[in-house]
Amino acid sequence: SESSTLLSGTGWTSVEHDARKLAKAKGIHSIAVLDHWVNYPMRFERNGETVLPDQIVVTDPYAAVEAKRCFPTLPIVQWPNDYLQESVKKIRPLQPNDDGILYLLEPLRADWTGTRGGEFEALDFFVNNLQYLPNLSSFTLRLRPHPTDPPGKYDQWIKQHAGLHVQLDDADSLSEAIGQARWVVGAETFAMVVALTAGRQVVSTLPPWAHRCRLPHEGIIHLRDLLPTGIV
Repeated sequence: SESSTLLSGTGWTSVEHDARKLAKAKGIHSIAVLDHWVNYPMRFERNGETVLPDQIVVTDPYAAVEAKRCFPTLPIVQWPNDYLQESVKKIRPLQPNDDGILYLLEPLRADWTGTRGGEFEALDFFVNNLQYLPNLSSFTLRLRPHPTDPPGKYDQWIKQHAGLHVQLDDADSLSEAIGQARWVVGAETFAMVVALTAGRQVVSTLPPWAHRCRLPHEGIIHLRDLLPTGIV
C-alpha cells in the first residue's frame, strides 16, 4: 500500500498473481517480467481469473515478438538479460576430454500417455534413443533436478537405469554443471538457453507424441528429428 510500482515475475506461484491483483485494486502501476518464451497468457490466469499488468518487460527479441502477439494492447519493453550473461561468464570453456551429458529436468505439467508424467516420458524417450545423437561415444549422464522437484523424485528411475552410468548432478550452480558437460539436454527449460549461449550442444528431448519444443532459439537440436522415419 506504500508503493507506487509493483515489479513481479511471472512464475506459477499464486503470490505474484495475488500481488498483481492487489496492485490493480489499489491503482498501483504494475510491471511484469517474462523470462521465458511459452505460455504467456496462462501466466496471468488463476482459477479462471485473468489479471494483466500495466506493462510487460522481456529480455530478448524472441520474447518481444511473442509478447506483442499475445498482448497487443500492452506496452512491451525489452531489458538486457544480465542473469544470462553473468551465468555464461561463469561457465568454463569446453575441454577436449569433456564427454558428459547434463540433463536439465523440469516439471512439464503434462501426461501425454497417462503413465508417469511428462518429465519421465521425455527422459525415457531420451535414453531409449541416445544412439541417434551424432558423435556420441562414451559418456556419463548427470540429472539435474529442477529447484521445485521434491527430494528423491528421480531416485527410483536412476536405480532402474544403473547400466547407463547415470547419477544426480551435485554441482553448486547451473554454470558449474553446464561447464562439466559437452551435451546439455532437456525439454524446454530456460537453462537450455544458458547452455546454448555458452556454446554447448543442446538437445530437446520432447518426444514425438508431445508438443514441439517452444524455445525459439536457433541451434537447438530436436531429438525427435534425428530418428529414422517410423521410429518412436
